[in-house]
Amino acid sequence: MNELSLVGADGNRLAASVAGNIDQPTILLAHGGGQTRHAWGNTMKSLSARGYRAVALDLRGHGDSDWSEHGRYELDAFAADLIAVARHLGRPPAVVGASLGGLAALVAEGEKTPGTFSSLTLVDVTPRMEMAGINRVVGFMTAHAQNGFESIDEAADVIAAYLPNRQRRRNLNGLAKNLRLGPDGRYRWHWDPRFITNVQPPEQERRFDRLENAARRIGCPVHLIRGGMSDLVSEEVTKAFLTLVPNASYSNVVNAGHMVVGDQNDHFSEAVLGFLEIHCPPKVSSPHHTHPGHD
Repeated sequence: MNELSLVGADGNRLAASVAGNIDQPTILLAHGGGQTRHAWGNTMKSLSARGYRAVALDLRGHGDSDWSEHGRYELDAFAADLIAVARHLGRPPAVVGASLGGLAALVAEGEKTPGTFSSLTLVDVTPRMEMAGINRVVGFMTAHAQNGFESIDEAADVIAAYLPNRQRRRNLNGLAKNLRLGPDGRYRWHWDPRFITNVQPPEQERRFDRLENAARRIGCPVHLIRGGMSDLVSEEVTKAFLTLVPNASYSNVVNAGHMVVGDQNDHFSEAVLGFLEIHCPPKVSSPHHTHPGHD
């Protein structure tokens, strides 16, 4: 896997990891709020093994990407970054966006710049979601944003309590990538705490309407992947989305909550590939002509 440095809409540096070859169809992976590009590690391996070039991005203010100088973390800023990255990658990539990444991709393709992506996969996110689920996610992210944790183990305990359906991690190396050690010796999430203030705008209903309008205008193939146990994208919300975008494909990953990628990665990756292999056929490179995915 190679590392790539990209540039966002404000000239901000965006870190990315790449797996696969440059001559293969590109799949742009945009993580959820509070996550990093490392959330996609196993899915990237699956994509590259099946003839795709996977580019996993750290969104602005997350992971190894620059924090926004002026605290610009509204949905428009994330969408503008995705458009800038897609242009850099050349031919319109297929995008797979989880939660925040999916909403940003939806705004980019359905409102700002149609044709940015060749297809759009939304991972447990729709224009209108259950407010109880949104409040639970925001509450979890807000709770430790300022004070952080005394140790990585403490952070693991907090995550285990938040995700009771998932077995607590024994190997904490992956979790360590989502934390940063501060000068005070405490661990904090690997994102700018200013980001959380923009997650839930006061005019939520207006935001729902905006996202529905964007969804109606999507022209490329769309795929919704829902976690069967999700408290954000309920069955009722799913039905409304499939009425709004009647040509959309739909996958339900059972025994997965909102964090579908981490809860059931094998089933999730197969759902992604099943859609992509129809709408964005892979290209398996000749073993005599492979080369790293550098730009």
